[in-house]
Amino acid sequence: MASNNLTMIHAITQALEQEMERDEKVMVFGEDVGKNGGVFRATEGLYDKFGEIRSNDTPLSESAIGGMAFGLAVQGFRPVMEIQFFGFVFEVMDEIVGQIARQRFRSGGDRNFPVTIRSPFGGGVHTPEMHADSLEGLMAQSPGLKVVIPSNPYDAKGLLTAAIRDPDPVVFLEHMKLYRSFRQEVPEEQYELEIGKANVAKEGSDVTIAAYGYMVREALKAAEELEADGISAEVIDLRTVSPVDYDTIVESIQKTNRFVFVQEAQRQAGVGGQVIAEVSIRAILHLESPIEYISAPDTIYPFGEIENEWLPNSEDIKEAVNKTINF
Repeated sequence: MASNNLTMIHAITQALEQEMERDEKVMVFGEDVGKNGGVFRATEGLYDKFGEIRSNDTPLSESAIGGMAFGLAVQGFRPVMEIQFFGFVFEVMDEIVGQIARQRFRSGGDRNFPVTIRSPFGGGVHTPEMHADSLEGLMAQSPGLKVVIPSNPYDAKGLLTAAIRDPDPVVFLEHMKLYRSFRQEVPEEQYELEIGKANVAKEGSDVTIAAYGYMVREALKAAEELEADGISAEVIDLRTVSPVDYDTIVESIQKTNRFVFVQEAQRQAGVGGQVIAEVSIRAILHLESPIEYISAPDTIYPFGEIENEWLPNSEDIKEAVNKTINF
């Protein structure tokens, strides 16, 4: 199988292009998505190749973008709508949570609603206010939506392909710090990764660290440095935060008997509270120490000058691991 060394943004572009080639019902649209190729150039070249009907610039109105996605899905299309930054999701909450997420239920299971909702999010890149917020918890707590957050180029292509082909709505969140921070071998051919299946990014025997999005990179960095201290950490990349793959997490905890959860979102946000609650129910008898929970503090996302002090990092993860190991 041929492959290319791609950044995550280029893997996303490749997935969109190949799905648009495969299925003429796939339509991509959002603010600056067409001629401009998107604010991060995720849709670059699609307008020239597929035309303005299938790669469409919309007005500066998230609610209109959501309404357009709803109408297209009703007519049998596979809309891929982009929210330019996920902090703007509040403007389209009714369309996503009140309408799109409920259509299978409303139709008694007779109607598919294959809407993909793409959006960048995440900190560490000094964006203005309302651009970096981690709001995945709002989506994960809304029945009827799947929520996918890749941590690398390979996963991004396979999961986005699966999201577009999924018969139900999928929220696909792309961490801005991951867009161009590293490259990875990505097959040229199309492939799907199962939505709802976590990945063991690094095997270990002493402690389980679960994370998603950019925090997977910080967890892997921490695990590598812990190795030098004789601590073997297993790192699980959730990939999907709704549904969460609890089987993989519990299987790992049965081996390591310790658990650390890491998220970029505030402690009261994200999905950490739910994951830890479920792990406590499913694996309490396998735990030899209290669960450690790494997150941002429960404050509004700070201005860029101090965001690196606010965001969790590998040092926080190492401290939590040592705490649970030495309990």
